Amino acid sequence: MKILVTGAAGFIGYHLCESLIEDGHEVVGLDNINDYYDVKLKYARLHQLGIIKTDAEVFGKLSKSTIHKSQMLFIRLNLEDRMALPELFKAFNFDLVCNLAAQAGVRYSIENPEAYIDSNINGFLNLLESCRKHNLKRLVYASSSSVYGNSDLVPYKEITNVDHPISLYAATKKSNELMAHTYSHLYGIETIGLRFFTVYGPWGRPDMAMFLFTDAIINNRPIKVFNNGDLSRDFTYIDDIVNGVINALLKDSKNKALYKLYNIGNSSPVKLLDFIQAIEKELEITAIKDMLPMQAGDVNQTWADLSLISKDYDYATNINIDEGITKFLIWYKKYFQL
Repeated sequence: MKILVTGAAGFIGYHLCESLIEDGHEVVGLDNINDYYDVKLKYARLHQLGIIKTDAEVFGKLSKSTIHKSQMLFIRLNLEDRMALPELFKAFNFDLVCNLAAQAGVRYSIENPEAYIDSNINGFLNLLESCRKHNLKRLVYASSSSVYGNSDLVPYKEITNVDHPISLYAATKKSNELMAHTYSHLYGIETIGLRFFTVYGPWGRPDMAMFLFTDAIINNRPIKVFNNGDLSRDFTYIDDIVNGVINALLKDSKNKALYKLYNIGNSSPVKLLDFIQAIEKELEITAIKDMLPMQAGDVNQTWADLSLISKDYDYATNINIDEGITKFLIWYKKYFQL
């Protein structure tokens, strides 16, 4: 299969590219490599895929992998580029598309809302239009558990009303689901939305809890513990997430509807203070905790009901939180040469 993966320099996108290449597929990775977090990490992920930094830095340049020469290409591109993206579709005639590109971050959306409209709304529309005009039959795209807002109806089910997002990031993800529904209805495109739940693991994002806490603890800095630690998250290891994404991309669902929407998580929420304690135990360092009130746009808990994705795709998770933390810390120490 010839597959476009947007957000290929990102955390999930990088791991997805690795898995698809390993399975023998041809992958074109796309990313705008924005500076929301340190771009060194993004270029390091691309380096793992065999993409040379000096090539990847150039907008619009197709770079061939030095490792996977016949299987991996990369292009730096903004998803909202209405000239270049359709040209890319025309040149490659993709079989499948997985859209993981987005302006990420719940808290950052309060500070810089324009970036979310540009990438997550305009960019997604441009992608949908490119799929429509080039007769793409299946689009898998990233949504988010944040669409559930502060609902106390746990575990979260896909049938839960999500009309009350509490951050602009969540609102853009809800909008993506509605836009996908429209294109499935009007143009017969199979769209599969995946609501990700707190993904962590090697090569993870430095703005996420796993990375932030580890970095602070190792460097003897206080960690910010919001809502005085009274939070819980459905932490999901990256390998489990990627397996679910690949199933959605490559397998036919038992649900024959064109528009599909799934939670993809671990369905085993962990209290924030227990999560911190597990990192402390593995590092053999006690964290300095800065107990803070709830942050705007944040939610008290996340917990995925996985009944639907398990039924339609036989999805199951394999990595528990202790094993996942160990795997992350092995990578972290190697990456930072500790």
